This record gives sequence, structure tokens and C-alpha cells, in this order.
Amino acid sequence: MGHLLSKNGYCLKKKTRKLRKKKKRRNCFLRGPCMLCFIVRSTSESLEDECPYESTGGAAVAASKLAERYVSLSTPEDCARFLLSPGELAVGWEGQGRRSLLSAVPAKLIGAPPLFRCSTEYSEMVCKRKSGEPRRCTAPCKQPRCAFHEAAQDEEAAEETNTPPSAGQRLLPQLCPLPSSSSSSASSSEEESSGVGLQATDSGESPSSSAATPESSSFSCPLSNSDGSEDGKNSESTDTSRINHLPSSILLKIFSHLSVKERCLCASLVCKYWRDLCLDFQFWKQIDLSGLQQVKDDLLVKIASRRQNVTEINISDCRNVQDHGVCILASNCSGLVKYTAYRCKQLSDLSLCTVASHCPLLQKVHVGNQDKLTDNALKKLGEHCPELKDIHFGQCYNVSDEGLIALAKGCPKLQRIYMQENKMVTDRSVRAFAEHCPELQFVGFMGCSVTSQGVIHLTRLRSLSSLDLRHISELNNETVMEVVRKCRNLSSLNLCLNWSINDRCVEIIAKEGRSLKELYLVSCKITDYALIAIGQYSSTIETVDAGWCKEITDQGATQIAKSSKSLRYLGLMRCDKVNEETVERLVLQYPHIVFSTVMQDCKRTLERAYQMGWSPNTSTAS
Repeated sequence: MGHLLSKNGYCLKKKTRKLRKKKKRRNCFLRGPCMLCFIVRSTSESLEDECPYESTGGAAVAASKLAERYVSLSTPEDCARFLLSPGELAVGWEGQGRRSLLSAVPAKLIGAPPLFRCSTEYSEMVCKRKSGEPRRCTAPCKQPRCAFHEAAQDEEAAEETNTPPSAGQRLLPQLCPLPSSSSSSASSSEEESSGVGLQATDSGESPSSSAATPESSSFSCPLSNSDGSEDGKNSESTDTSRINHLPSSILLKIFSHLSVKERCLCASLVCKYWRDLCLDFQFWKQIDLSGLQQVKDDLLVKIASRRQNVTEINISDCRNVQDHGVCILASNCSGLVKYTAYRCKQLSDLSLCTVASHCPLLQKVHVGNQDKLTDNALKKLGEHCPELKDIHFGQCYNVSDEGLIALAKGCPKLQRIYMQENKMVTDRSVRAFAEHCPELQFVGFMGCSVTSQGVIHLTRLRSLSSLDLRHISELNNETVMEVVRKCRNLSSLNLCLNWSINDRCVEIIAKEGRSLKELYLVSCKITDYALIAIGQYSSTIETVDAGWCKEITDQGATQIAKSSKSLRYLGLMRCDKVNEETVERLVLQYPHIVFSTVMQDCKRTLERAYQMGWSPNTSTAS
């Protein structure tokens, strides 16, 4: 009805036609389906064929006939099939017939609930227009309140004053979201008697009077604010509970605990947002590819494209990486600080020389167990990397004193150096490091061809805190005692596999080592006297490992546990003269000390397994 009544009619008054000539096009009274839009649709018949009332009689007679036809409609199906012609609409809208028509409509036409149930699509349309976010109605909804009578009153006022309606009068309020199920259920009994809740009016009663009070009409215009706010809060809380609504800094912190494999093969495949986070520059500063056999040169080339970010790279046990990939990476990553490549036997001097030439800020180089590495690479490091602080060349059997001396002279800031089973390294290298690297703190020459004559040079190192002298074939007690006396900051001393170390040497160490906390004496030639001396003279030693010392008995283990106030760990692995019953008693008597034997280690392992949920039954079944 809103659409047809907005057109220019043939049966309207002259004043109305004049007013509408000024306004070329008038919009529908309602910006949506009104109460007659569902049934007043007739596009198949022409206007001339369906306007008989214009020539046959007055408007009052035609309106009364239309009212009688409306009253004869008895069922909702009849209402749905009944169509008004444009001529009938014009007559019904004319003068007094307008009131008769509107008074008859609510009783019959509006009484059919199915005609005024808004579809789901329309509900979504209204929600999208008003809030931009659809909200589907789950309960049977009532038609939004029709403002037709207000438009009629505005039209009459405009005709009487002979002035066009104002913009505010022409623009009727838009349709509102549908009411919630709670508001509709309150008037369910009323809907059963009067369709959708609109009370039937007499023919002489104006519809505006029946719609004047909210109590008499159940047409509710806006959706309840409380319901809308609750829905909004619920949806907002649901959205904010999603992990993607966390700040990106928190997500980056979470992803930082994942390995490169987990980030690349798992997290980055979740969504585009996570993929972008996994490509954040901080994750490509420190790259750990150790143990990934699928890593090849092409991956290092891709990493090199982010050359401004990479500062650390670890390719240990990557057997498919060749010199070419490492050279490309080093050439594009001038800010590389740490380079680690353990057990990459396929790499040669070329890769390390390229790293040294293009990365002057290099501070850490760990390339243990590389058979092809020679002194040439070490010389390049000494020439181009003056900031080098930490080196590891264990089991690089082709490295000799020549390369280490050049490295010591070119890297005065060295703090840590570790060699292992380098048979070509002798006392000359030890002396070079002691003379040119005064900042050394950790020194290890396990299994090297070093003697006491070279070790004695380490007494120059006042900052020395950790000394590893395992398996030094010609190491005597006097040299060890002199190092302990001179290096006052020494906190860890490893003398394992040296049969020359005896009880007298251990006693001097306990007396002179004022800062010593760790003492490793595995397979040394000591007895209970050494353990008793440690407990009696040392107030700082916390860890003592005397494993495989066959002369240790129950007396030595009991005395050191009883007399030492600082002891926290006592290693007695394969000390066969120490009874397990004695150890059980010491565990109960001194719970602050960890006793390491075969039985005690097995018990601790089982306890940790039980805490993690392991059970013997499930293990046997699997």
C-alpha cells in the first residue's frame, strides 16, 4: 500500500495533484513492508481497467463497497489471495473512504499472523542496515510498528494549510530491529485472539487513536536496549576470548617458545595472521636449524634474503648443507654474531673463511668435529674478527698450534676457548692464549698434547673461573696446586682421568680454593682422606664427584657428609667399597645432599617418570 499510494493517482483532489507536481517523486511512506504491502500487489492488470469507481459513483459509495468486501473476508488464505487494484486504492484513500478502509483492514487483514511474520532475510537486511552486523532472530517476531497513520495526519495537515510537508514529515522512521522472544512471549495470549496483537477497531474509530497508547498495541518499534546490549556483550566477550584478539606482542612471546620447525610447519599454517607473526623479524634473528636433515642450501639462501635481521645461526648436524649455502648466508648477513656448526663434516675451510671475511662482528664460533677444517680458517678469524669471544674447535684433528697462535694474537677479547682431543695442539698454544688473551675465563684442553709446562702459564689469567684439564697425560700435582693458588676466582676445576692427582693435591685445593664450588675427581688416585679433607677445610665446595675411585669407602662418604656445611652433591658412582645401605642411611640423614649411585639414580629416574604419568602396566601393554 505504501508503494501504490505514493504514485500520482487519477482520482485524487486537485490540490493534492498540485502539491505532488512540485515534488516529482514521492518515496514510500514506509521504508520497508507495511501491513498491506504483502497483499496489495497487482502488476499484471493495467490502471485503466481497474479504475471503474472514478466514473460510476462517488468516493463515499465506493469506499463503503470496499469495506463490505473486506468484511466478507473470513480466513487468512482469503486475505492473502485478495488484491486491491490501483483504482480501489485511490477511492479508498479518498476522503471519508480512507477512514472506512483503514478501520476495516485491521480486523480481517492484519489478523493473519503468517502475513506479518518477517522473514529471516529481511531481518538480516534490517540489522545490516542499522548496525552493519546481522543478528538472526530465533523466536517468532512481530511486524515493526507501522507509522501509516502518522503519515496520513501529516498529509491532511499539509492539504489544509496548503503547504508542502517538511523534510522531517516526509522522511518516516526506518524499520527497527525485531523484538526479542521475551517481549513477544509476554503478549502471546493477546496474539492468539487478535493476530499479531493489534486490537480490532470499529469502522468509525480512527486507527491513530488505537495506536496512540503503547498498551493497546503490541507493535513494538525498537529492539529492547537491554536485549541488544546483552547480545552485544555476549558477542564481544566471545570475540575477545579468541586468541587472535590478544596483543601481537603477547602472541610473539608465546611463539618465541616454539622451535623453528614448530613455527614453520605448524603455527604458520593456522591462518594468515599467524603466518605474518611467524615471519616477524625477531624470530629470524636467532635461527636454530640443528638436527633438521631436510635443510639444504636453498633454505639458507632464502634466509639470507632477510639479511638485515639474522644474528645467530645454528646448523649443527645438518648433513645436507654445503659450503655454497653457508657462503651465501655469510655474504648477506654481515651482522652475524654467533655461528654454530657441530658435526658438519661436509664443510671445509671455505665456509668458515667466508663467515670470517663478511662477519666482522662475530663473537662466537663453535665448529667442533669438522675433519676438513684447517689452520687457514683460524687465521682468517684472527685477521677479520677482533670481537671474537667464544671459540670451540673440539675434535678438529687438523687444527694445530699455527692456527691457534694466529687466532690468539688477533682476538685479544677471547673469554672462552675449548679444545678436545686435538693432538696437534701443544703447550705453545696454551702459552699464546695466556699471553695475548688476558680476559680468558673458561679454558679447556681435554685430551690435548699439553703438559704441566704449558698449564703453568695459565697462572697469568686473573679472571680464570673454569678450568678443564681432563685427561692431561703429563699433569703433576704441583702445577695444579700453583694454578689454584694464583687464580683466586677459580670456581670450577675438572681433573678427571688424571691418575697423578692424589690426596695431598686435593687437600691443598680444599685449603687454597677460596672461591671453588665444583671439583671433579672421577678416576683419580684418591682415598677417603681426600673426601675428609674437603669436608674439613673447604667452606665453599658444593659439588664433589669421586666416581670410579675404587679406594673410597663408607667412612669417607659419611665424614664428608657430616663435616661439610656447603656440600650439596656427592658423586659415588661405581665406588664399589661404599655399601648401598650406608648411602640409604645418608640420604635419610642428610636430605639436602644428593648422593649419586647406580641405585639412587635409578630411583630418581623412576620418581620423575611416575610424576609425568608413566606406569609399568601401560608400558608393558604398549
